[in-house]
Amino acid sequence: MMDILLSTVTDNEGMWKKTSAENYCRLYGISQCQRNNPARNNRGILVEAEDAYDDDEVLDCGKPVNFTYYDHLVGIQNRASHLHIPEPEVANLFKKKNKKGGDIDIDAIERRLKKSKREKPKSVEIYNQIANFWRIRGDTQASIECFRRALAVSPNNAEILLNLARVLFNLQYLDDAIFLTRRSLEVQPHDQSAWQQHFQLGEILKAYGHFQEAALHLRHVLELRPNHQPALLILKEMESSPDSTVHVYTMLIIVCLVLGVLGWILSTLDATLAQEQENAPFHRNKSLSRAKNRKPNN
Repeated sequence: MMDILLSTVTDNEGMWKKTSAENYCRLYGISQCQRNNPARNNRGILVEAEDAYDDDEVLDCGKPVNFTYYDHLVGIQNRASHLHIPEPEVANLFKKKNKKGGDIDIDAIERRLKKSKREKPKSVEIYNQIANFWRIRGDTQASIECFRRALAVSPNNAEILLNLARVLFNLQYLDDAIFLTRRSLEVQPHDQSAWQQHFQLGEILKAYGHFQEAALHLRHVLELRPNHQPALLILKEMESSPDSTVHVYTMLIIVCLVLGVLGWILSTLDATLAQEQENAPFHRNKSLSRAKNRKPNN
């Protein structure tokens, strides 16, 4: 209506007269304008028309859910106070299989996720991908909230549990991380390899200092995925470093044994001395009686 009023004037007879063309983009919708004027980004590169209008769209997973089966974990309860820890290596999850090497465009990933979210706003897989995207950015709270929303719909999703465990492991919530990783291993489909769960358990147990159990999981990784370099490096590192935990336990056992032997020796000496003190008057009286009864020699 504003375009019509601004593009016309009235003459002396009260008739409307056209002075300029209407804005057909507003009259007939933006789709026609998009076809005639393709959108470009700030670098002048053509982008998809629907991606040009998502600058104000927030990439999130909607309103946070009220409850999941994993909200008792301390790392999830404290999600609002976590530090921002970027995980740039997570970007490899978004790399297309037919494209090897090269830089990964984070902005392009964000645009694709916004498009996927519009197409499937309640998809658990999209929630998981958005959570991984915020791991790249380092927004831990946004990442955990997306994982929570996904787990509220699919609480036994092995991939989501594993990803959330990694976030908490990076935040040094080791108990939470090992709980979620073991849970992911339990619900992993039998027809799919669980080498990622075993590798992550090996890393967490190594951080705990449980080197023997960590080595078992890492060797299982090599059975499922031979020549896996990260697992080989961790095993080599553990084998080259002395097992300080074993030495500490050995020293404690030796000290306890020595103290036990000393205690037994001291208690035996005390008992012997006490018995000798009790028997001393009896022997003295017996000697005196013998002396009195002894006849003198003439």
